Amino acid sequence: MELLKQKIIEQGVIVSDQVLKLDGLLNHQVDPQLTMEMGKEFAKRFRDQGVTRVITVESSGIAVAFATAYELGVPLVFARRKKTLLAEPDMLCERVPSFTKGIVTDILVSRDFLGENDRVLFIDDIIANGDAARGLIRIIERSGAELVGAGIVIEKCFQPGAQAIREQGIRLETLARIASLEGGQIRFAN
Repeated sequence: MELLKQKIIEQGVIVSDQVLKLDGLLNHQVDPQLTMEMGKEFAKRFRDQGVTRVITVESSGIAVAFATAYELGVPLVFARRKKTLLAEPDMLCERVPSFTKGIVTDILVSRDFLGENDRVLFIDDIIANGDAARGLIRIIERSGAELVGAGIVIEKCFQPGAQAIREQGIRLETLARIASLEGGQIRFAN
């Protein structure tokens, strides 16, 4: 997606050869027009899969997942990172490390919003090591729902997450693939 790549070049801040800060685009501020275009693209790629729900992990994936769910005409469910006072005692839960936050958190999904009759599309902003993605995939499997695929805005090809998901036999579609951040340069993969 060329518009996305251009925005990454314009607004991305390279923190290190492993970390690209996209606060002005995805993680703190959201570009509504670009987000809706990304949602349309994911919906186009997965429209024939009979998706009944889109799922993501709070919070950076919510905007793109919402746009995708809107385009597909299905509900959006997001895994919470904190248990609330109103949470059911038997929520589906997985403990996952966060690459960018450097901490381990729980992700939780209510059994009321994910079940064996669902065909689920997982949407997220960035895949690096893939820990959150693998945790959410385990939640989907335990719910009895069928994962039809994953749509990730940005794949960091130099980290193992996307490849590990593909090796599980899961269809993974990305809108921009970054090959390297070395030398302070963003290099896209083909």
